[in-house]
Amino acid sequence: MKLNIPTDKKVYFTSDHHFGAPTRELSLPREKKFLKWLQLIEKDAAALFIVGDLFDFWFEYKTVVPKGFVRILGKLAEMRDNGIEIFFFVGNHDLWMEDYFQTELNIPVYHEPKEFEFFDKKFFIGHGDGLGPGDFGYKRMKKVFTNPFSKWLFRWFHPDLGVKLAQYLSVKNKLISGDEDAKYLGEEKEWLILYAKKKMQTHPNDYFIFGHRHLPMTLNIGNNTTYVNLGDWIQYFTYGVITFNGKFELMTFRDDESSEHFKSKIQS
Repeated sequence: MKLNIPTDKKVYFTSDHHFGAPTRELSLPREKKFLKWLQLIEKDAAALFIVGDLFDFWFEYKTVVPKGFVRILGKLAEMRDNGIEIFFFVGNHDLWMEDYFQTELNIPVYHEPKEFEFFDKKFFIGHGDGLGPGDFGYKRMKKVFTNPFSKWLFRWFHPDLGVKLAQYLSVKNKLISGDEDAKYLGEEKEWLILYAKKKMQTHPNDYFIFGHRHLPMTLNIGNNTTYVNLGDWIQYFTYGVITFNGKFELMTFRDDESSEHFKSKIQS
């Protein structure tokens, strides 16, 4: 998909916020910090990519969605109404998202990675869960969770029970949360890096941008191609931004509402 971005505007990327975890009370300060960031970037943003796991759990019944997050949802709706493009990629925690964002917020939802082009650069963007070699436990679990019959069964739970149970499992189950993958394995073992290197042979892009790993980094993987992991809004509070010159920057949003370049030991 080709986007026409004005030269005086920027494109932003963010992922892995896990709002709602570990509890509503502990999540709220992070939500308010993210809201401040949205208020700042809307001044010069032409587009915003939310690359998965905005919520720690999300399920859409036919007439019910999870309680809460009204500040975030309201702000995203306002940004869309003001002409800012927003693209939402589901992650492993919100993979049961359907048409609520599209219908209520006018935000398209993608369940698979997608290629974009703007600022004369090509981008391959997706959450990253289940891609590349390994991660077999999660891949098996995803097949079960995305099976229409599994979703049909879950709908029979009353929301008060179903949502509470799912939120508990989302926090406790490391296959879902990805906590067991929080350490950098090295370039030759990182399955998303391996996936990007293989994918660029048939789908050349300037940037491969993912979330999921909670490990903010930029890495040159050859052929003028950069692998990016956006980090998270739990420990790092990182985001990506690119301007008309085509240079991608990984930034940290600080408590004083300023931003600085993320200092990664892995960065190349």
